Formats: sequence, structure tokens, C-alpha cells
Amino acid sequence: MTQVVITAEVEDLAQWEAGFRSHAELFRRQTNTKPISISTNDNNEVALIFEPNDLNTFLQILDAEGPAAMENDGVKGETVKMFVMDKEFQI
Repeated sequence: MTQVVITAEVEDLAQWEAGFRSHAELFRRQTNTKPISISTNDNNEVALIFEPNDLNTFLQILDAEGPAAMENDGVKGETVKMFVMDKEFQI
């Protein structure tokens, strides 16, 4: 399963989380069917792990609709980083 990690800084954690949770339909259209892992810290930083079934669909919708949703939720756009996990280390 493909995993996508997105990190960002937000203006206000409570505002961001309320907005983020309102985008369930958007996330379903991005082919996410598993729970999205969420972490926050005291520096107003967030980290998310998505597991989309179709990476291309996920990325297309993220490019088309993500910026407006992120701005609405108080995400500082210049701080957004995305990683598509493409390697594993077996121990």
C-alpha cells in the first residue's frame, strides 16, 4: 500500500483540525479508505499519513483542491512538505 506523509505548520491547531475533519468526502474521492494518521505538536506543526488506493488520483485531487482547503484550514502554504514513501527497511 502506498503511503503519503504530509507535514505543515498551521495558524491554529484547533481551527486546523476542525477544518481537516470536515474534508472527509474529499479524502474519500482521493481513494483513501483507511484511517488517516494525525500528529500535532506545541509548535503548531502537523504530520499526516495517508494510504491512498490510487496515488495518481490522490495527487490530482490534492493539486486541484488541496490549496483552497489548506488555506481555509489555516495551513501555512510555504511550510507544506510531502513525501511518497517508496523504500522499506526490513529488520
